[in-house]
Amino acid sequence: MNPVSLRLLNQQLICSQFKTPVEVVRYMCAMQAQEYRMMRWAVEMRTCRPSNKAFKKAFDSGQIIRFHLMRGTWQLVAAEDYWWMLQLCADKAIGVTQGWMRSNKTTISHEELMNIREIIALTVAGKRSATKEDIVHALAAKDIHLEEHRLSYHIRMAEMAGTICSGDLLPMKTTYALTSDKIKPAEPIDREEALMRLTRKYFQSRQPATLEDFVWWSGLNVNDCRKGIELLGDYLHLEKYQGLTFYLTEDCRTRGFRKGKYILLPPYDEYLISYKSRDIVLPPAYRHKAHNNRGIFQPVIVHDGVICGNWSPYKQECQPEFFLDGHDDDLEKEWGIYKRATLG
Repeated sequence: MNPVSLRLLNQQLICSQFKTPVEVVRYMCAMQAQEYRMMRWAVEMRTCRPSNKAFKKAFDSGQIIRFHLMRGTWQLVAAEDYWWMLQLCADKAIGVTQGWMRSNKTTISHEELMNIREIIALTVAGKRSATKEDIVHALAAKDIHLEEHRLSYHIRMAEMAGTICSGDLLPMKTTYALTSDKIKPAEPIDREEALMRLTRKYFQSRQPATLEDFVWWSGLNVNDCRKGIELLGDYLHLEKYQGLTFYLTEDCRTRGFRKGKYILLPPYDEYLISYKSRDIVLPPAYRHKAHNNRGIFQPVIVHDGVICGNWSPYKQECQPEFFLDGHDDDLEKEWGIYKRATLG
C-alpha cells in the first residue's frame, strides 16, 4: 500500500473525477471552510476545470452551504446533506461551543439565547444576505449591545440550531440567510443511517485513514465512530502500514498517480486537516511550517504527495519557499491554474 498516492487520488487532488464544485463537496461530505477566500480554492482545485464563477453560482444558489458544525468550526456541505449532518453532529458541536464559553467565563441564559436568536432570524429574513454588521445594527435598534465574542457565540448557536446558514458569497465578508429560505426540508433519518453515511463518505474520500483520524475529523465520540465502521461491514477492510491500522473501501481508487506533480494547497485543506496524524505526508521536523499548536494552518506546496514548502496565495507572484527539495519553475503551471480560477 502506498498511502500517499491513495490519498491524492481519493481526495481528488490528482485525476479528479468531478466537473462541478457541488459534486466535490457532496463527495467530500464536509470540507473545512475556516479561511473564507481559500475555501473556494480547496473545492475548485478538486474539479477538472477550476472556476471561481462555478463555485459562486453553486454557493449563491444554496447547493453548497457554509456553517459551523463539526468540531465547532466552519464547514462546507452539500445542501442535500445539510439536515442529516446537522441532526447527527449538532449536539457535539454545541457542546464544544459551550466549552469555549465556559473557558472565556461567558454565560448565556436560555432567555437571552432565544431573544437574540429571534432578532437574528428576523434580521436575516428581511435580507437575501445579512452581514454581521446588519445583525449588530438590528440589535442596537433595540438597545442591545453585545461584545464581539458574545455575539459570535449567538450566531454559532443559531447556525447549529438550523435557524441560519450562509447567504450569498461576497468577496471578503461572511453573510447569513434564513435556512428555511435556502435549503429544502428533508425527512429525518435514524441515527444509524446517518452514522453509516458519514462513515462511508469519510473513508471513500480520505482513505487510507485510521479510526483515530475519523474520530478527530468527525468530532464524534469513539463509540459512534466504531459503530459507523461496524455498520459498513465488508465494505471496509484493514491494512497495516508502519505499525498503524488503516481502513480502505472496497472501491478505493488506486490508478492515476502522476509522479512529479506539484499542488498548491490552501490553509486548512482536507489533505491535512482530515487526519489526527499527518506524518505520512508531512515530515514531523517541518510540522511547524504547515500549522502551529493553536490550530492555525498555512498554505503549503505538495510535491508527489509530500508537503515540501509554503506559498503566497494573495500576492502577485507565488513566492514559494521550499523546506524540502523543490523548483520554482515547476510551479508555473499550477500558479497559472490558480490565478485563472480565482480571477474568474
